[in-house]
Amino acid sequence: MDLDPNHPDKQEQDAVPRQTNWPVTVLGLESSCDDTAAAIVRLHKDGQVEILSDCIHNQNSQHALFGGVVPEIAARAHVEIMDHLIGQVLAEAKLELSELDAVAATAGPGLIGGVLVGMMSAKAIALGSDLPFIAVNHLEGHAISPRLDTHIAFPYLLLLVSGGHTQLIEVAAFGQYHRLGSTLDDAAGEAFDKTAKILSLGFPGGPAVEACAKTGDETRFDLPRTLLRRPGCDFSFSGLKSAVQRIWQALENPGPQDKADLAASFQRTVTDILARQTAKAMQLFTEKHGATHLVVAGGVAANQMIRQGLAKLADEQGYAFVAPPLRYCTDNGAMIALAGAEHLIRGQISQLGVAARPRWPLDESAAHRQPVSGSGKKGPKS
Repeated sequence: MDLDPNHPDKQEQDAVPRQTNWPVTVLGLESSCDDTAAAIVRLHKDGQVEILSDCIHNQNSQHALFGGVVPEIAARAHVEIMDHLIGQVLAEAKLELSELDAVAATAGPGLIGGVLVGMMSAKAIALGSDLPFIAVNHLEGHAISPRLDTHIAFPYLLLLVSGGHTQLIEVAAFGQYHRLGSTLDDAAGEAFDKTAKILSLGFPGGPAVEACAKTGDETRFDLPRTLLRRPGCDFSFSGLKSAVQRIWQALENPGPQDKADLAASFQRTVTDILARQTAKAMQLFTEKHGATHLVVAGGVAANQMIRQGLAKLADEQGYAFVAPPLRYCTDNGAMIALAGAEHLIRGQISQLGVAARPRWPLDESAAHRQPVSGSGKKGPKS
């Protein structure tokens, strides 16, 4: 694929494998949305991963009033806490900057103001401490996040399901990602957030909907299961969100049970959609690689009904089911540090002049060749 020379992955393509002194220890910074995170990870030659320290600071109270993330507020909050978190993870790991092998940061995709905070902090550390700087794709962090506690072999099938992305990816090897399906509009996490806002459940929306659904009847409301007749593995959630709104507005004097029933029906529908499209991707993946692992990552992977539905599907299809611990489903610095370590051992170092990217598809070739969503001036989203 022909990439802009300013893109982090283009700079890494031209890298030469380095002589690695094992293990490698990397500081990772994450600030792509509303969680500020820092972690220090040590990668050993046998693939073992040690998380030496890991801190996450959420901004829930600052965004709750608005029912969603406000980019300007998020960026300012990252500025206020990032230096403190870096100092905290260094202290917890009992390390000095001079004992690190590299510093990595999310360079996109994400809210550009927040991304810049983490990137500039990492660049400053790299410059001041004479350390390599590594620009990491946030989605790649999620893609390898299960490897933080499980030594899973490549290749595997990935369902990346978060607030901003819903994609099915063939992970052939580290750095080799092939899109099998993507959302055409809203991501699943975005649909959760909007449903929570419609039902006045609070922020963050995903956990709020899940909690409300526990006492609900998931069969009460018949919600649309989109793209039933469309071939392929793509998703669509905007119609589902709109259906929730129409049903809620049509109810006369809705009470707590109505709210719980609608939340449960919505959650069941999302689970069914994810499972149906993942089953299609499994057929494609199995034809090429055989049944290996189904990996589910991203914030929505923390939802227990979705986990259970996908685990059942994996068992039926002869796949091993793998999901990160709940802490590493949502945005975190450990996955960025691990991705940075993997790039480092391959000699893939970024230049300090590399730019942040609000959009950065994991399978860039497919995104440019056949964009599924977001093909405007900022480039394709997926």
